Amino acid sequence: MRILHLYYDIMNLYGDYANISALQRILEKSGEEVIVDRLSLGDTAVIGDYDFIFIGSGTEKNQKTVLADFVKYSNDIREYIKYGKSLLMTGNSFEMLGQSVTDGDGNVHKGLGLYEYSAFEERGVRYTSDIICEANFTDKPFVGFINKSSMISGIEKHLFRTRFGLPDNDESKYEGIRDSNFFGTHLTGPILMKNPHFLVYLAELLLGREPFDEHLEYERKGYEITLEKLRERAQG
Repeated sequence: MRILHLYYDIMNLYGDYANISALQRILEKSGEEVIVDRLSLGDTAVIGDYDFIFIGSGTEKNQKTVLADFVKYSNDIREYIKYGKSLLMTGNSFEMLGQSVTDGDGNVHKGLGLYEYSAFEERGVRYTSDIICEANFTDKPFVGFINKSSMISGIEKHLFRTRFGLPDNDESKYEGIRDSNFFGTHLTGPILMKNPHFLVYLAELLLGREPFDEHLEYERKGYEITLEKLRERAQG
């Protein structure tokens, strides 16, 4: 099993590296040999060689720096998603696959153009929120934290329906994107540690069978406590 942590050093806020650590651990405990490559700016990855790719969240400045490098993978990422391979992008990283990202000064940074959505940043403004949301592939809610400076519009294939916290924009009830096995979301935390059912789901996609997950006792307890507290806040 080959995993690529792309831009591991520059897109790595909120402990996002732990997503890879958690996924590697569950796959290895399930009997799989796992190789993790960590590549960044200036490196050249053969995208199709990987079973799973992860890109985490970065500062607004780092996102623009990465975007200038990431465009070289446009066709490769398009084919990767088309053929149903697994890609997870958290925080502002998934904004790069849209038409554009407009920064707080009004400068338009062209995206990879794989989807019709666009992101718009507001200078000097941050949107932060804990969140509870739901997905159609599991009966367990998702929890997480959002810290962003952008609103995003034009997503057609939604990942989550928001029940508490920030959606994509002020007029939406949804958050993130899912297309085949591409998952893009502003949820950080990191998402696979806070939502062990999502970790198990991704591992099962990769393995083609149920993973060994008995070691996730503490993660599950943490998830239940977080969900309970957020539900209390939502009702209050």
